[in-house]
Amino acid sequence: MHKKLPNFYHFVDDLNINEITKIDKQIAIIYRNYQIKPNINKIIHFRNYCKNNRRIFLIANNFNLACQLNLDGFYIPAFNKENINKYKNNKSIVIGAAHNLKEIRIKETQGVDQIFLSPIFKTLKSNKYLGLLKFNLLCMYTNKPIIALGGINSQNIKQIKMTNSIGIASITYIKKNKKFAKISI
Repeated sequence: MHKKLPNFYHFVDDLNINEITKIDKQIAIIYRNYQIKPNINKIIHFRNYCKNNRRIFLIANNFNLACQLNLDGFYIPAFNKENINKYKNNKSIVIGAAHNLKEIRIKETQGVDQIFLSPIFKTLKSNKYLGLLKFNLLCMYTNKPIIALGGINSQNIKQIKMTNSIGIASITYIKKNKKFAKISI
């Protein structure tokens, strides 16, 4: 069975259904909040909403929970280097984050379906970023589909077309641009 992978992802740190109803249904939702312990009942409620509305819902760095609650998949941050094969199945979407070639190789070993390569542009968190040239060079070192992440805004979104990325992941851009016009990649 070949799974259909999204091209667009949005990170949320709160399971607010009202917030995601304003976001295009083709954008997958990744719940990532490392500050609080996940509330199982909230996650189940959110999962059910997503399933009923044909939305893809993943959770970050909590493989047991993703499997236990039958979520669409999970996201592996760059800092997580553990073997996740026992959690994988044919229908789960597995996304991994990487910032350099070494981390790309780790994500390949973990068996991810797609790699979020970041940050492509300058972000508030860091002055270090890949830029278009280094981003494209790193893309050439893997056969995994690459998703651009980091520093994407309304001034640089069109530059994504000049990359080997098949889509974008966003923490703030999609939230700020509810009427997100998907870029043709």
